[in-house]
Amino acid sequence: YGLYDYLRNSIQQLELPQRKAALIVPAFETLHYRLTFPKSKAELLSMLDMGSLYTFRYHVWPKGHAPTDYAKWRTATMPYRVAWQPDFEPYVVVRRDCPRYDQRFVGFGWNKVSHIMELDAQEYELLVLPNAFMIHMPHAPSFDISKFRLSAGYRSCLQTLREEFHQDLSRRYGAAALKYLTAERSL
Repeated sequence: YGLYDYLRNSIQQLELPQRKAALIVPAFETLHYRLTFPKSKAELLSMLDMGSLYTFRYHVWPKGHAPTDYAKWRTATMPYRVAWQPDFEPYVVVRRDCPRYDQRFVGFGWNKVSHIMELDAQEYELLVLPNAFMIHMPHAPSFDISKFRLSAGYRSCLQTLREEFHQDLSRRYGAAALKYLTAERSL
């Protein structure tokens, strides 16, 4: 409730039109098909403490959203900056002229990860909004995630595309892009 207005105000206050920043909307999830949506951060925190909500994909893919620093978010009253980490894939609000999603990554796998890497390579600030949140509701697995899980060929193609993406980053950003390749190799 009120997210649209909060985002509009944050965009103005943080001077997003004049600044290279990605505003991170922290993501949570429920395993229940029915949920009374929290009307405030306080209500969300209560639901989190009671176990009816969880930080997004904490049990499946914690690396995807852990850099959001949910412990800090709980008490934050001002936007705070976080650093890029491997496999970070937050939901963001960005200017229209930001880098586009890489079209190689359609279906399941690496669309948001590659986008955040590109934003980081272009020195975007990653700012977590203290009073924004979204909740992922359970649903049947997508056709694409099923293909990813069942097809070695799909996973192999995705790995080839990841390597190609890293090479492209290296060509565009030179030595600054080495951290992405180093992070990938250490995984």
